[in-house]
Amino acid sequence: MSSSVYVAGVGVISAIGNNVAEHLLAFEQEEAGMGDITLLDTIYRKKLPVAEVKLDNKQLAAITGLPDDMSRTALLSLVAAREALTDAAIPHFDTLRTGFVSANTVGGMDRSEHFFIDFVDNNSKGKLKNVYNHECGSMTEIVADRLGITDFITTISTACSSSANAIFYAARLIKNDVLDIVIAGGADALTKFTLNGFNTLMILDPAFCKPFDENRAGLNLGEGAGYLVLVSERVAKKMKKKLYGKLSGYNNSNDAYHQTASSPDGTGSYLAMKGALEKSGLKPADIDYINLHGTGTPNNDGAEGAAIKRLFAPDYPPMSSTKSFTGHTLGASGGIEAVFSVLAIEHGLIYPNLRFKTPMNGLQLVPEKRFLKDQNISHVISNSFGFGGNCTSLIFSKI
Repeated sequence: MSSSVYVAGVGVISAIGNNVAEHLLAFEQEEAGMGDITLLDTIYRKKLPVAEVKLDNKQLAAITGLPDDMSRTALLSLVAAREALTDAAIPHFDTLRTGFVSANTVGGMDRSEHFFIDFVDNNSKGKLKNVYNHECGSMTEIVADRLGITDFITTISTACSSSANAIFYAARLIKNDVLDIVIAGGADALTKFTLNGFNTLMILDPAFCKPFDENRAGLNLGEGAGYLVLVSERVAKKMKKKLYGKLSGYNNSNDAYHQTASSPDGTGSYLAMKGALEKSGLKPADIDYINLHGTGTPNNDGAEGAAIKRLFAPDYPPMSSTKSFTGHTLGASGGIEAVFSVLAIEHGLIYPNLRFKTPMNGLQLVPEKRFLKDQNISHVISNSFGFGGNCTSLIFSKI
């Protein structure tokens, strides 16, 4: 068994950048990715802001080498996963046991929507074989094939905690000597299905979201992909490049309170963070930064805030929600924010929580409002809490 699991490579694409370097610049310049809908054909254009990746499918296809009629989920996934694998630069990669554990929640829904517009009017206008591979698992298989990974391939779909769960499942595969290397994370594209669904839940903010603010009104949907390359201790010892750190703790807890809402007292959130700390052997005082789940909805932020107060009060570490930049990327959020957490350790960064003004009543939690460099960051918690109370916390640590 591998006693530790190390982060060897990172890759990310979102509304604020198409690679790691562009994200770091956007954070430093405090440039959010939200804006009017430009790519999605929807009645909510000019009405609901979203955080779109600033490349259309033809441009993504040109970058990836995939066909431009491929699902946008797969296109985004391949961009970030390939960047992470290239960044890792693992010697003798082809000789090692390698897996791809990828998460998403919408699969190829964007292509299904496109198909059925004409098919519903006239079922002779399309062939159902054109949508048979639009499920979540097909997105993973398409990307694994392009990466040349065949040893182990699987898909995780647990709502907004999906790619955080993919990462800790990958760590377990390495720790139990099933695999040597795993590319783990997730991707999701904006679709009418998700936009309409979240609007029906009445949790979308018609303005730019304000996570953890008393006057928050909801979330902004986003899209993107984020992946880590996790390696065993044996592989890490042979690496020529510097490692980013290690995944020192992880935990999934489920408060089973409601189909979509978190329990008001944040039971699942608290247990996820507490369990991750116990696994890592760390204490709350050891955490230098919390990457909040921080969606901007009244329920989610209140529950997460209550859990943080219960675990960390009265000495809170710096915290912020990077969804104030990227929007809520759903199944991709845990992977994207894991990348941000690793980069926080690597570069000594704390990201700003944009548009925060007023602390939540009864909690008085004040997230960081400015971009900070040259910080001493040794341990970061990254929170991802999904529908049904599926709550996951990851802890990344400096080596």
